[in-house]
Amino acid sequence: MCPALAVTKTLEASFGMGVLFTLVLVCSNVLISALRKIIPEEVKTPAYIVVIATFVTLVKMFSEAFLPELYSTLGVFVSLLVVNCIVLGRAEAYASKNTVVDSLLDGIGNGIGYTIAICIIGLIREILGSGMLTFGATFTFIADLNGGEKIRLPILKVPGSDYDLSMQFFSSPAGGFLVLGITLAIIIAVTNYRQNKAKVDARIAAKKAKEAAK
Repeated sequence: MCPALAVTKTLEASFGMGVLFTLVLVCSNVLISALRKIIPEEVKTPAYIVVIATFVTLVKMFSEAFLPELYSTLGVFVSLLVVNCIVLGRAEAYASKNTVVDSLLDGIGNGIGYTIAICIIGLIREILGSGMLTFGATFTFIADLNGGEKIRLPILKVPGSDYDLSMQFFSSPAGGFLVLGITLAIIIAVTNYRQNKAKVDARIAAKKAKEAAK
């Protein structure tokens, strides 16, 4: 929950965290799967934590060296990937019981899903909080490609005019909680609608089958 509330102020930061998370998840899944028959049962969880911590450290060093703005934006939350329940959970529930290839695909799939989830929250929060989307603030190479200027797409706010419907509240932790809650509510509502629709369609089909049999 920490990244969902702390690093999702902007779409760029959310995407950056998703990429780093995916790298850690994929690499730890692959290595743990490769060593699954070697690691003793008694020290399984500590061994998994050591493997995850190693890849988190490597990812942290990589981002600090090559993406300093991203590293500065994410701060301590990169280190907290060591205790991320998804990473450790996939290691124990899947990678330790399946082949390297399957664990690789599991890591990629879960990483993409996680990235999409936090990017949705980051997109909503940035638009509502700042009124625009900014590219090049975290990934500075985008600004370099644009002549050193950040790319700003006004949506709820037009610079230099009175048109501003943004609310800074959504850039705060409380705004993160609110956006997360609304997003989850929408997902649950859509899921329930599909399930109810499937039940209704099944009843209609069964009724038609009975009528045809008569």
